Amino acid sequence: MKKGKFYGVGVGPGDSELITVKAKRILNEVDVVICPEKRKSAGSFAYDIAKEHIKKDVKIIYLTFPMIYDENELQNKWEENALIIAKILNEGKSVAFITLGDPTVYSTYMYLLPYLKKYDVEVETIPGITSFCSVAGSLNIPIVEWEEGFSVVPLRKGDGDKLIRALDNFENVIVMKPSNDCKILANELIKRGLENNFILISKCGTEEERVITDIDIVKSEKIPYLSTMIIKKNGLKMYK
Repeated sequence: MKKGKFYGVGVGPGDSELITVKAKRILNEVDVVICPEKRKSAGSFAYDIAKEHIKKDVKIIYLTFPMIYDENELQNKWEENALIIAKILNEGKSVAFITLGDPTVYSTYMYLLPYLKKYDVEVETIPGITSFCSVAGSLNIPIVEWEEGFSVVPLRKGDGDKLIRALDNFENVIVMKPSNDCKILANELIKRGLENNFILISKCGTEEERVITDIDIVKSEKIPYLSTMIIKKNGLKMYK
């Protein structure tokens, strides 16, 4: 029996209309859709985005990918989930693994791939719209202009080194997962005189979307996990 094909499908940042034509086609052709969740029965935001584009008779499987930093535990879980997927593919079924934004940007899908490739499966990655492109587009903000550069950095709690290096070396900085340490983020912006040179959006493209430009809110409020910040050292331009 011929093995099924495995697809990594980016479903975008939140707006179901931002799914690509190709992603929709794949979701209507596969036999199984894998929905990652951070803990059992937590649900999948990626599925909430994509569900209207998935054919009715497809099998939906939720797999848990815990949000932890224990490398051994993570590797064991990736190996376990890769084996589950490989068994489905060996039955000749095609599988789509849906992921927020783009599959190649901080995606569980890419962490899983090395483990799955050990089973000699055919893989195709379907790009999706990233959160930072969606944020910039929704507010008509250029991420980069002319000869500027930009950096994309994840923020980890108690570790602002990547952020500091990015701000030292780039005119434009995209901060992913700013909720991990808003205090470090706010303090670094204030220290550099950039408290008016940022914009933060939470849950972009959903009914709960919120735009934040007040540094005091970043410093004092709990920012949702699904948030992205754009920092522009040369000034924030919004054509809205």
